[in-house]
Amino acid sequence: MHGTEMRTGTPPGFVGGTLDRVDHIRTSPLLLVETFANPAARLLVLDGLEPVEADGHLVLESLARDALVEDHVLLGIDTQERPIFARLVVDLGPNLVPTPRSRAIADLIPAEEVALYGTARSLVHWHARHRFCSVCGASTEPVKAGWARKCSDCAAEHFPRTDPVAIMLAEHQGRVLLGRQHSWPPGRYSALAGFIEPGETIEEAVARELYEEAGVRVHDVRYVMSQPWPFPSSLMIACVAQAQDDALTLDPTEIEDAFWCDADGVRAALAGDPDAPFLAPPPMAVAWHLLDRWLATVVPAEASA
Repeated sequence: MHGTEMRTGTPPGFVGGTLDRVDHIRTSPLLLVETFANPAARLLVLDGLEPVEADGHLVLESLARDALVEDHVLLGIDTQERPIFARLVVDLGPNLVPTPRSRAIADLIPAEEVALYGTARSLVHWHARHRFCSVCGASTEPVKAGWARKCSDCAAEHFPRTDPVAIMLAEHQGRVLLGRQHSWPPGRYSALAGFIEPGETIEEAVARELYEEAGVRVHDVRYVMSQPWPFPSSLMIACVAQAQDDALTLDPTEIEDAFWCDADGVRAALAGDPDAPFLAPPPMAVAWHLLDRWLATVVPAEASA
């Protein structure tokens, strides 16, 4: 399994961005001011962290006459040569978790706009939560077109973080391991996942998480694909690994249940069959595509068409 080509032809949510991120403008205060003053510049409208959609597209507006460049982040230049900005927000309130509205946007707008929203959401969230220096505690200010913050006292620079997450299938004799969290809807199962810790490789994180959560020892870890996940700012790194055996020892604090599922069961779940052995994750999740890609390795393509 190589690359990120999808058998469905549709990428996971937040994948497929087309913006030119124009680092040369980010690092030039003069070019940034000129870009902000460009009549073609547009503001991506957000409702706090929520997307705003109309007629199947994200809402973009002209920048207000009294808008200040330091209150915005330059997301990039789109394929129509328009600079796209998002407004920074000081107080986002307590509700920063993904909502049905933010998840549903993937079904309403083109993939490249979903990716645009994901980028904006992650950056606006980061700025709102990092207004003070982690070195000395003084206030920080946006710099580099909103792609960094600088301390007003000690001059330390801080950059948007991305948290890597391993999401993986353990495979054993034509079956894959699926688990469910306690909070998920009844019947929902998916690939196991966990944050990659400091000092770990992707392969080591996959092996550790599978052993910690399910008691499964694995080898031959293979990368499949990745997905940005802006809740608030993770990178899902999808892998498949070979299990030494199928014995399970579950950690009940992490997962409620787990079982080994064969290709017929996975195929039925991805097809939405009401008699499938589990409810599949939604197609916007990389887990759906990971299962789909796994099917392609165990059955001929024509058999699952």
